[in-house]
This record gives sequence, C-alpha cells and structure tokens, in this order.
Amino acid sequence: MNDRKFGPKGRRSGGKPFKKPGKSAGRPTWRDRDSDPDGPVVLYGWHTVTMALANPARQIRKLTLTENAAKRLTEENIETRIAPEIVRPDEIDRLLSPDAVHQGLLAEADPLPSPDIESLEQDGMVLVLDQITDPHNVGAILRSAAAFAVKAIVTTGRHSPEATGVLAKAASGALELVPIITVPNLARALTTLNDIGFQTVGLDSEGSEDLSDVTLREPLALVLGAEGKGLRRLTRETCSVVARLDMPGEIKSLNVSNAAALSLHVGASRLGLMKRK
Repeated sequence: MNDRKFGPKGRRSGGKPFKKPGKSAGRPTWRDRDSDPDGPVVLYGWHTVTMALANPARQIRKLTLTENAAKRLTEENIETRIAPEIVRPDEIDRLLSPDAVHQGLLAEADPLPSPDIESLEQDGMVLVLDQITDPHNVGAILRSAAAFAVKAIVTTGRHSPEATGVLAKAASGALELVPIITVPNLARALTTLNDIGFQTVGLDSEGSEDLSDVTLREPLALVLGAEGKGLRRLTRETCSVVARLDMPGEIKSLNVSNAAALSLHVGASRLGLMKRK
C-alpha cells in the first residue's frame, strides 16, 4: 500500500451472518461500503466489544464468548445485554482471519446510524476523509478522533471501508464514541460544511502554508486524502484552505493516520480545546 504523504513542497514522495471458512478464509474481515452497508457488522476484541456493549445505541444481534472472556466480563461487572454463546477459542478463530486478535470476544451487531451533516454542532472539530480505503488507517484515525473529542467523521458512502472487522478492532472502541456521517458526494458535503460556518482545511503536501501558520477557527473541518492519491481535485478546490505539515527531520512525510493525529493536535492546541473539560 502507498500511504498518503503529508510533507512539505514537492510531489507526494455490514456483510452476512457468520459462516464457516470457505474460499474467503484468511482474508481481512472488512468490506467496501459498496457491498452491503446495511448488513450486520463484525466486532471482535476486548475494547471493541465491551465498548459496543456499553453503547445503548448499538444493537447487538449475537455475542460469542470463550469461557475466560465470559468470566472476565462478570468480574468487571460488564453486562452482556443478550445471552452469549460460549465456545472454544478455536471456534472464534475459524470465523476470523488468521491474524485477528479477538481475545475471546466476537459480536455481530447492527451498524450505528449515520447522522445528518447539517445537524453538526457549530463548535470543535470534525474530520473529513476523502476515499481513504485502508481499514487499519481509518481505525487508527477514529482512535485519534476519539482522543481529541472530534464531533464526527465525514466519509463517502462508496470507496471507504465499512465500520466492521479490522477497522473496528483498530479503532479500539472509538466507533462507539465518534459518529460517522456517510455522504454520497464529498464535494457537496464540504460545500454544506462551508455554508453552515465550518472552516474547511485540506491537508496536502503542496499546501500553500504550514498548518501551524494558518489562522484556525471553530468550527473546524480537517480534510485528509487517500493513501497515494491525496486529495482529489474537486475536494481541494472546495476546501477554504489547503495546508501542509512541515517536519524538521530527514523524513518529510507521514502516512494518513499519523498526519490525522498531528493535525488534530495542532487544531486542538490552536483552538484552545486542550484546556476544555
């Protein structure tokens, strides 16, 4: 995978119910939103599943646990909400890709609802993702978004990984904390954000100035582009500002999940969000 580069000037250096493994065994448990956005999502791992269990907005369809995981849930007074199926660890292994670290917890759940973009509060920050397809990166971005109290993530309904499997695991529970707004057209969504008062700042290696030098204001929308391709032309043209991230070291670029964390820190610091409770 070619990660999107965010250095200074120069060119950029739902699904089906669980089944036993067949031809697809061993593949990552994520799918593009083009397939079945309303299908059940797969959640596994301690933080991912327990955060889903604690979220009243998350409808759990099925819960599969090992004996050890069930015991730990009881010890930590975490309610399962539905009667779980207790299985051996290898039975969960067979339902996931070989490298999936499930820690004895596996849930099938309904997707969370997608809020309306016009319902966003007029303060704080949101993130806008322009066709970022790698589920590990999107999951890591969600985790950073939760850490910086991001109000929502805006992404396209097509050409983006669904909030399931690998993405959910990488997010480590952040799916339950940061709403995801799914839109059919990103340029129109950015236009709406501009119209309702957001400052839309695109991140790109060819930005006119460093993000730290841009005068930022609330509400702020930071826009990040896809790995390898960066921001699409219409996305760049719709942003009110296009900025870059300058680094002092020999390596002058970051992948998109690291760039998201850095830009969120810059934004939160400049807006004074770090001092808010």
